[in-house]
Amino acid sequence: MVLQASLKNCLQLSCILRTPKVGFRSTTSGSLIIQSTSDDIYQNLAVEDWIHDHMNLENRQVLFLWRNSPAVVIGRHQNPWQECNLRLLRQKNIKLARRRSGGGTVYHDLGNINLTFFTSRKKYERMENLKLVVKALKALRPQLDVHVTDRYDILLDRHYKISGTAAKLGRTTAYHHCTLLCNADKFVLSSVLKSPYKGIKSNATPSVPASVKNLFEEDPSLTCEMLLDAIAEEYATQHQTDHHITLINPADETVLPGINNKTKELQTWEWVYGKTPKFSVSTCFNMVYKDSVLDVKVDMDVKHGKIEVCNIDLPEQWLPPAVCSELVKSLTGSKFCPNETTTVAATLLRVCPQDAELQSRWNLLCENMIMLM
Repeated sequence: MVLQASLKNCLQLSCILRTPKVGFRSTTSGSLIIQSTSDDIYQNLAVEDWIHDHMNLENRQVLFLWRNSPAVVIGRHQNPWQECNLRLLRQKNIKLARRRSGGGTVYHDLGNINLTFFTSRKKYERMENLKLVVKALKALRPQLDVHVTDRYDILLDRHYKISGTAAKLGRTTAYHHCTLLCNADKFVLSSVLKSPYKGIKSNATPSVPASVKNLFEEDPSLTCEMLLDAIAEEYATQHQTDHHITLINPADETVLPGINNKTKELQTWEWVYGKTPKFSVSTCFNMVYKDSVLDVKVDMDVKHGKIEVCNIDLPEQWLPPAVCSELVKSLTGSKFCPNETTTVAATLLRVCPQDAELQSRWNLLCENMIMLM
């Protein structure tokens, strides 16, 4: 198992192997099976970027195996407000990540397996990769009814989606990654992938909803470890290589120079939210105050994750126009983000007229504005 020859000085190292312990050999051909020791989504996505950017894949293929603690992962051109319940993610401390490939939104946890197939661009063939996964599953459990669709999904029992696909095609290299549901928490999955936000208009890539099922539901004796080993074995057979799985630490700069900078970039607000395609929000909400119900209309344009245009329409007698105008002015240019809006509201409250009734109304309006985010 090898990495790029130009990295041989930094890759004669202490990588642990699930088979006999060896280092990476300094050849430039053949196939490599690696597995991450981390369950952090940002670190594992960074490994994908690193392999794509640094390895010579002209005469070799790489299979990268990884699993994550709970996370929602959106495609590069997607809108997180349209794709998931951000409030619920924050409540449950579930991470949100934006990958560099296209495709739809997926939920990851430790009951989900992730597979990334790296090749040169001219050898890229995701249908063959998915057929490999199906063949591995059938070898493990011949009774499983699994097949690949024309949409590059893997279905169980002709109906339930157990694997989705996304890809990144570079100038000379490419990768195709897919998921495989073994024993994921389906209740959390369905809850977090349901957007509660209304009135969003966007050209972002939408996800296609599907019924899902865990392989564990079909056969409770299956485990993620068994599936990983079966896929690695089939990959090794098809690529005529040893069934070695090399474990790598995605934070180890001696193995992957520059990896930590890649990880940090994937965690930034500017990448996760700021890369969202421009969108607009046009919605109404009701505010219940004492014995009355007030209708409020809000229109916003959001670009690079920041509020570019903001209009709030509510009765003048309920909140002085100057006070409402100050909120609109402060929100314009700020992040479309509950934390930043909370800070803006708190700052303005300090200069708001010291009137208890007015401040109560102000707080109610700001709370509802935050709920839009």
